[in-house]
Amino acid sequence: MKKYLILLLGIATIQLNAQESLSLSLDDAIAYALENSYASINATRDLELSKQKNKETVAFGLPQINANFDYQHWIKQQVSLIPAEFGGGNSGDFIEIVFGTKNSLSASATLSQVIFDGSYIVGLKYLDTYMQISRDSKEKTELAIREAVINAYGNVLFTEEGISILKKNVETLEKNLTETNQIYLNGFAEEESVEQLKLTLASLKTTLNKSQKLKNINYKMFNITIGADINTNTTLTDNLDELTKENIQFSLLSNDFNIEDHIDFRIAENQVEGKEAVVKLEKSKALPTLNSFVNFGYQGYSDTFSFHESQQEWFDSSLLGVNLSVPIFSGLARSARTQQAKVEYDKAKTSFEETSQKILLELETAKVTYQYSVEEFETSKQNLALAERIEKKQEIKFFEGISTSFDLTNAQNQLYTMQQNYLQAMLNVIAAKAGLDKALNTPISN
Repeated sequence: MKKYLILLLGIATIQLNAQESLSLSLDDAIAYALENSYASINATRDLELSKQKNKETVAFGLPQINANFDYQHWIKQQVSLIPAEFGGGNSGDFIEIVFGTKNSLSASATLSQVIFDGSYIVGLKYLDTYMQISRDSKEKTELAIREAVINAYGNVLFTEEGISILKKNVETLEKNLTETNQIYLNGFAEEESVEQLKLTLASLKTTLNKSQKLKNINYKMFNITIGADINTNTTLTDNLDELTKENIQFSLLSNDFNIEDHIDFRIAENQVEGKEAVVKLEKSKALPTLNSFVNFGYQGYSDTFSFHESQQEWFDSSLLGVNLSVPIFSGLARSARTQQAKVEYDKAKTSFEETSQKILLELETAKVTYQYSVEEFETSKQNLALAERIEKKQEIKFFEGISTSFDLTNAQNQLYTMQQNYLQAMLNVIAAKAGLDKALNTPISN
């Protein structure tokens, strides 16, 4: 039994040591997520997929070589009938005859080359467009990752700071309850005062317990956001107050903005160009296609399988040819596909105009939201200082016997509300700054 317990302890120690630990500033977290998050990894794969598709398009117009091997064995050879009179027989009679050998083996190689294909020319022309769409998509993904990491990082700090404040409040309230209970036992306070403080303390402890459970969930959500295992021991090195101050940058509100540099604008623009390429592709299918080929082959025949023997006779052949295919009439299907492509092209142009307007609206909204969040933060900071002074005064009055427990409880609840509002205001500043960076298409610093 003792050996068994030692073994279990050893396994637990190994697992604990193997568990990854991370210590991250916000910038570190963003950098980590850009390399390890699930969205970033798949965005990189999508970019590689586009590169390979482009190579496939180019390869279509390069020489193609194919080899063919064909072996045939007649289990029972086919019989043909020829007029018997060919061999001196009676007219009207037939002679049964078998042509060929029971075994045959052939090998050939064909070299083919596209000389002219309209769809291939269109595909080559728009290779850069398709590649740029993939690059823009990756950039947009990275901007979204940055915003998600900032919000997740802020939520963890918000929870941590909230727990710290709640613990201090619980500690202060427990001290007040002890003193008030002593005063009550000495006959200088009412029982209602003790009960009121007990109610407030119970409520605080419930909130603290809930926050501590949420803290674990928020850390796991943060780990998923950056692409780490959910059970990673993560430590955040920034604090909420410093991060809030760093994110107050009114200069952003007056930054020059060029809509043509915005990622959503570029994506919409490339989508229009891509749909235009589809229209040209469908039109190109009405053009002739011209291909050439060269074929070389060898054939061998035998009644027994003797192809591996040196005396086996082989017959070579070669063929050179060109193929011209001219579309004449497709039952109007080709015309219908072209019209569909034109409709999609027109839709893309309309979406492009809509995107331009949405970008401007998003920027205006982000600026207003950011400015309001900073103003709200300053107001919440002042309100918190005021609530702390009021609560302190009510506490002094209560213990001096010139204020009721009801007045003290109201002042305490008001303080707790202001503390929560202040934390939320700091979180709002961080989130609003992240939203403004996204609306401004602020590049990710390396």
